[in-house]
Amino acid sequence: MKKIFYFVMMALSAVTLTSCGDDESEGLTDVIYYPHLTITGDEFYISPIGQAYKDEGCKATLNSKDFTSNVRVTGLDAIDINTAGLYTVTYTATSPDGYTMSTKRTVAVCDPTITTDITGSYTTQAGTYRLRQGAEVPYVGFTCSFRKAAPGIFYCSDMLAGYYDQRAGYGKNYALAGYVQLLADGTIKALSGKVPGWNDSYDDFVDGKYDAETGTISFDCVYAGMDFFVVLQ
Repeated sequence: MKKIFYFVMMALSAVTLTSCGDDESEGLTDVIYYPHLTITGDEFYISPIGQAYKDEGCKATLNSKDFTSNVRVTGLDAIDINTAGLYTVTYTATSPDGYTMSTKRTVAVCDPTITTDITGSYTTQAGTYRLRQGAEVPYVGFTCSFRKAAPGIFYCSDMLAGYYDQRAGYGKNYALAGYVQLLADGTIKALSGKVPGWNDSYDDFVDGKYDAETGTISFDCVYAGMDFFVVLQ
């Protein structure tokens, strides 16, 4: 009799567990599909100043099926074709299950008449120092580089010129890398920048200048409440 009772209870438990499992999984799929986005054209697009920008769009698939009609585009209205600089176009798609993916295109509106190229590796010179609460910390002999991305627009490996990356020995994640703009009169302006290790950026970037005669680059990068006066050659 005990054996019969035991088997009956086991059967009831199995039914109960199965019922609970069915209720909890109702309406759920076993596989999660995320939208897959592919930008059409260049991810870094060079657009001459004054010329209308026509976005090439972004394709999307979901579970190997076309999902492009569900892509939402933002940032196009912010592009000023008459002002040189970097602009971001963002493409976003959300699956029926609510999973969102996005990707971005950088549009570089540039002045083709700027032919000066400051591409190269530079070393911090005398006059380079960090100013914090009135105390100066000189740092000479550290390097950073500039690479041409578009006419008048250059990628800078570190706007702090090696202070944390090299001098402090923290590594590349603590370099303030970003883009700068060179104007016809030699003025240099910062367009963007980020320190991945601390996930922050510069507070200000002033007095940027390129001296064509000496090949010297100088600027004051204000970061975390400190001034980094940089002289490069």
